[in-house]
Amino acid sequence: MIRVILFLIIVGALALGVAWLADRPGDVVVTWQGLRIETSLMVLGGAVLVVTAAIALVWSTLRAVVRSPFLLKRHLRRRRGERAYEAISRGLIAVGAGNLAAARKHTADANRMVAAEPLALLLSAQAAQLGGDRGGAETAFREMAGRADTKALGLRGLFIEAQRRGDHSSAHAFAEEAARDNPQLGWAGKAVLEFRCLTGDWAGALALLENQKPALDKETYRRQRAVLLTARALAVEDTDRDGARAYALEAVKLVPTLVPAAALAGRVLAEGGELRKASRVVNKAWGAQPHPDLAEVFANLRFGDAARDRLKRIESLAKKVPGHIEGALALGRAALDAQEFAKARAALAPYLAAPTKRVAVLMAELERAERNDEGRAREWIARALNAAPDPTWTAEGHTSNRWLPVSPGGRIDAFEWRVPLTGIVSVPLIEGGPAEAAATPIAIAPEPMAEKAAAAPLEVLAPRRGNERHQSIPEAKTEPKPEPVIPLVVVPDDPGPNAIEEH
Repeated sequence: MIRVILFLIIVGALALGVAWLADRPGDVVVTWQGLRIETSLMVLGGAVLVVTAAIALVWSTLRAVVRSPFLLKRHLRRRRGERAYEAISRGLIAVGAGNLAAARKHTADANRMVAAEPLALLLSAQAAQLGGDRGGAETAFREMAGRADTKALGLRGLFIEAQRRGDHSSAHAFAEEAARDNPQLGWAGKAVLEFRCLTGDWAGALALLENQKPALDKETYRRQRAVLLTARALAVEDTDRDGARAYALEAVKLVPTLVPAAALAGRVLAEGGELRKASRVVNKAWGAQPHPDLAEVFANLRFGDAARDRLKRIESLAKKVPGHIEGALALGRAALDAQEFAKARAALAPYLAAPTKRVAVLMAELERAERNDEGRAREWIARALNAAPDPTWTAEGHTSNRWLPVSPGGRIDAFEWRVPLTGIVSVPLIEGGPAEAAATPIAIAPEPMAEKAAAAPLEVLAPRRGNERHQSIPEAKTEPKPEPVIPLVVVPDDPGPNAIEEH
């Protein structure tokens, strides 16, 4: 509206000017080189306008002639860019659709026209991945890593390619470089954190977690820090008791219900004579998740206590979770040690109709201790072989009889205390010392097997004690599927280098 009003004002002003000149006619005389020209003011004005228009037309023509080579070059470049953009677009679509022939054709077209463009490099890498050309993909990613605008994408591609060929040291180096250049890259920070955990570098993992704190929500940060502190405490428990105590107490302060942290904190506090504080720590964790490690710590708060004193403490602990099998098992064990056989039988009675392995084994011990009945004991042992499994530490298809801060695939806080849910298989049993094969029926956890940063030996994660065992479930055989390409959008939950994308 304002433009219309402004236009009308300008037109009106011009009209007023022309009318004013028409009402005031006059003569204009030009004398030059003996030539005398007489005309009116209006005619002179018209002549000036015509001459000006002619000069502008001649100038435009000359300018177009002079600039024609540049204009032609720009036109051809624009057409080339449009064709390259079309080739890249069609190539990326072909890669997504799994059309290898079309992807290679459009990649060749794009490389012929704009080989150095970032999208052309990405298309080359993805087409090479689709065709199984690992060398070609790595070459494209290295070229991207050498440019400032595509360095992050190139490093991520090199990281995944290194994982695929099993070169974990190179994968670690690429992730470290990416995290150093851009701390906001979630995949790089996560990969470096997992590598440090797999190698037992708990101090380095904690330092890296502090750098990632702004990108994490409060609960995730507190949980992961508590897990890493617990791992560090377990690693130095035998060499630095004061350090283990400090780490365990900080972990419990962050997450009071973290069972391994509470068990360790209760144990070191009891050793230091802080029985009331140890009792509070264990009771709080027990109320959230009853666990045999907590029951053991609570029963042995005072060193040298008689079996009946331990039984009294366990009775008070079991009352906090009435009807829970862990309370019944802890009470049964304490009563058996105190030779209170009636209490032991009463505690286990609700679970005898469908006993778990631990219930059946405890009943066998009870038959031997109370009645010296070897026949009944053998019967319970036989029932234990086919009994329902007890809860155990489970993560990504692996089970362990002790808590581990990181799974074999590198995921932090992956182990959960629960009953493995699906399918019974026989798996090799790995002992803490020399490997000793055995067929033990266990259950397969429902999570998919994670194939991440190299399965480092579990011994580096925390010290083993006694005859602790770790079981790993072999991966089921499936039909071979083509490996995926690097996604165009970097997502935080990238399934890993060998995961199969389901559409």
